[in-house]
Amino acid sequence: MQAAVFREINQPLVVEQRETPEPNSGEVLVRLKAAALNRRDYWITQGRYPGIRSGVIQGSDGAGVVEKVGSDVDTAWKEKEIVINPGLEWGNDPQVQSRQFHILGMPADGTFAEAIIVPFTAIYEKPSHLDWHSAAALPLTGVTAYRAVTRAKVNEGSVVLITGIGGGVALMAMQICQALGARVLVTSSSEEKLHRALEFGAVGGFLYSQDDWPKQMLSQHGPVDTVIDGAGGAGYRHLLQVTGPGGCIVNYGATAGPPETMDLFKLFWKQLKLIGSTMGSPDDFQQMLRLGSQNNVTPVIDSVHSLVDVNKALGKMMACEQFGKLVISLS
Repeated sequence: MQAAVFREINQPLVVEQRETPEPNSGEVLVRLKAAALNRRDYWITQGRYPGIRSGVIQGSDGAGVVEKVGSDVDTAWKEKEIVINPGLEWGNDPQVQSRQFHILGMPADGTFAEAIIVPFTAIYEKPSHLDWHSAAALPLTGVTAYRAVTRAKVNEGSVVLITGIGGGVALMAMQICQALGARVLVTSSSEEKLHRALEFGAVGGFLYSQDDWPKQMLSQHGPVDTVIDGAGGAGYRHLLQVTGPGGCIVNYGATAGPPETMDLFKLFWKQLKLIGSTMGSPDDFQQMLRLGSQNNVTPVIDSVHSLVDVNKALGKMMACEQFGKLVISLS
C-alpha cells in the first residue's frame, strides 16, 4: 500500500510503499477512502509535537470500509462504511483523558495511507448524509469542537464568539453552535474568510488585526456568553474584554502561543470561567455523530488532494490559506 511517512523534521513527508498490515485480536483493517489534514500534522513536520519519531505514517482523520477483522471482533463489521475516532485509550474518566491517551498519526501509524489497522472500539458507522471526503474531514475537528461547545454549555439563544474562523475546528464549532440554536460571531485576519463565514450563517465578523475590533463588536452586538478559541497569544486579552459577566472562554489550542498578559481583575470581577478542552471521550464522539446526523452537519471542505500531493496540502496549511478542511482522496 502507499503511505505518506514522516522521516525528518523540516522535510517533506515521503510517499512510499508499505506492506498492508494484518489485524490482530480486537483490531480491524480499514481500507481508507479518504483522510484529512489537521494542524497537528503540520506541527509534527516542524518538530513542534511531543514524542516525535521517524518512520510513522502521519494523519489522524480517516474514513473507509472495514476489510478484515481480527479475532474477537464481530464479523458483522466486515464491509461496513465507517469513520475512525482518532483519539485512542481515553480511559474511564469522562472529565479528562488518561495518561495513555494518544492520537493516530504519531506515535501510532495514521491515516495518510491506503489502509490502516485500528482497534475495533475506534470505529463508528459513517453518517449516511456524508460522502467520503466529508466523513474523513469530520472526526478530529468534530469531536474537538463538540467537547468545547458542550463544556461551555452553549444552548439556544447563546451568543458565541469563535476566533480564527476558517480552521476546521472553528468552522465545526460554528456549525454545532448553530445546530444548538446559538448566534455566532467570528474573527479572522482575512476579509474573505469573514465574508465566507457570514455566508454560512455567522451574524457578525471582525478582523482581529484591527486593534479596535472588541469595541466594534461590543457596540454592534454587546458582550458574548461564550468564546471558543484555539489561538491564545497576544490577542487573548481581548477575549476577557468581550466576554460578558458570568461567561466563559474555552481553549482547545494555542496556535499563537501563550497570552502575553492576563487581566485577572476582569477575570474575577466578571466571574468568568476559563475552560481547557482537548479532543473528546468516546461518548463525546458518539454524541457528536448523533448531533451531526440529526442536523445534517457537514464539514466545510477547502480542497481535495491526492496522496502524492500531501506536501502541497501541508504547504497550504502552513500558509493558513484554507477555509475548511484539506482532504486527501485515497480511492
